[in-house]
Amino acid sequence: MLPSKYKITKLALLFVLGLFSCTKLDTKVYSVVTNENFWQTPDQIAAGIAPAYAQLTGIPDGNVFSLNEGSSDEMVVPARGADWLGTGDWIQLWEHTYTSETPEVVGAWTDLYGGIGKINFILSIVDNISPAPTNIQNIDAELKTLRALYYYWAMDLYGNVPLVTDFKTNPNTVTNSTTQQVFTFIESELKANIDLVSSDVSGATYGRVTKWMAFSLMAKLYLNAETYTGTARWSDAMAACDSVINSGKYSLQTNYFDNFSQTNDNSVENIFVVPYDNINIGGNNRQTQTLHYQSNLNFQLTSSPWNGYCTNAEFYSHYDTTSVYTVKGQNTYRSFLDARTGQFLIGQQYNVPYTYPPSTNVLYSSTDPSLKILDAQTGKPLNFYPNVTEISNPTDTFRTAGLRNIKYFPNPGTFTNMNNDIAIFRLADIFLMRAECALRLGSAGAMDLAYVNQIRERAYGGDASHDWTMGDLTLTNVFNERARELAWENFRRQDCIRFGTFGNARTPNKGVDPDTHLQIFPIPLAQYQANSNLKQNPGYPSF
Repeated sequence: MLPSKYKITKLALLFVLGLFSCTKLDTKVYSVVTNENFWQTPDQIAAGIAPAYAQLTGIPDGNVFSLNEGSSDEMVVPARGADWLGTGDWIQLWEHTYTSETPEVVGAWTDLYGGIGKINFILSIVDNISPAPTNIQNIDAELKTLRALYYYWAMDLYGNVPLVTDFKTNPNTVTNSTTQQVFTFIESELKANIDLVSSDVSGATYGRVTKWMAFSLMAKLYLNAETYTGTARWSDAMAACDSVINSGKYSLQTNYFDNFSQTNDNSVENIFVVPYDNINIGGNNRQTQTLHYQSNLNFQLTSSPWNGYCTNAEFYSHYDTTSVYTVKGQNTYRSFLDARTGQFLIGQQYNVPYTYPPSTNVLYSSTDPSLKILDAQTGKPLNFYPNVTEISNPTDTFRTAGLRNIKYFPNPGTFTNMNNDIAIFRLADIFLMRAECALRLGSAGAMDLAYVNQIRERAYGGDASHDWTMGDLTLTNVFNERARELAWENFRRQDCIRFGTFGNARTPNKGVDPDTHLQIFPIPLAQYQANSNLKQNPGYPSF
């Protein structure tokens, strides 16, 4: 039997082959099942809705990730000579000079509406089956909740987006809905369907919509409601968090990194994930995007990574770098007190296998010079440093600027397409959202403090000496704790907006935003060229 996380993809392939297996008219077809007979068993339903999920594989490590992280203070992609210079799009994201033609702005729109379009198509099929499947309400609820997630991302990134729910709608006739209208639609879809989706948490629902995924999405929607609509919904966000917490379905994983490892399908903390596999489900390329060309040596990869994504000193300053050092022969090893700090590669890299988890027994220094990895192009030591003071620099030493993130621990023996599933929602985030909402309402108490301290104790290996007191439970501290806990998880941009830091000046090269219109991205020019009914978002040049 295949592991649960492969089930949807395998069945989707069989389903798609069935749909398209009659292209040769003289070929006997044995695999096609009519719709009336198809949507009957759990496996058939999983196969029928699989294309809607398959679209997700391009979201948390694709253009949506690039917009959310590349425009925040969390991730910078400097041009190291011609490397990653491209059209200047990564610089545009960091400096907030993006336009309607920035590739990631165009690509994220296409990715999201690709998912919405697939769901609308599947709904048009299943809703017209006669007689209807006995569980048609549950099928519809799962699809509509997943569509609400796609619309949430679209609204969060672009604000005033078209609302299309009928597959037969002429795409040339649609126009923008207001952010308020899209918000109301998402809210109503979640409320209408949340009791119709599965409450089961098992292999059968891994990577699929559940009631707890829906409540997590609802919490995010309400958490950022003031940004979207001008009206705060802190109490509603807190209630949604409580629904997840009080379900008793989830608990913090003992080891922080086990939520992101190659076997993180065993996590008891992750609420909703996008499954990946280096054979069956490609798309998670974190290791190649962030690691240096010669990082294949200490991570035992089959080819050289791309030397791109990194984190600078300003963001890294949020982390506790206090460590314990152990000398073993010629080598000194480092273990971080706060395990989360180990997600960043810093300092000289050595030609010995990097061990998991990356927070303990990291080779820090060695008196054996033969162990040092060198940049093959320059011959200089591969020594990562955090002070990225320029956004573009062709010098040799700039090739190792920026700390590389290995939260999703690299997979030895691979290149692209990691096995690690990417978490969309997890319990630690729910705890932090709950505490933030309580603080904003002026009602934070012992329970909120306990939630945050569970996270901190886990980070410090069970050591309660780093727990907060009630005096430590402030919005500023929660914001910084979110930075430490949720780095590179697609939330930093909206967190910065909510806490009022998104438009701030920062190193390297970013000035103060002129106003708040840059909090959402422009409607892509390509969309206007296909449909002149669309209107550009305020603050951007009209089409």
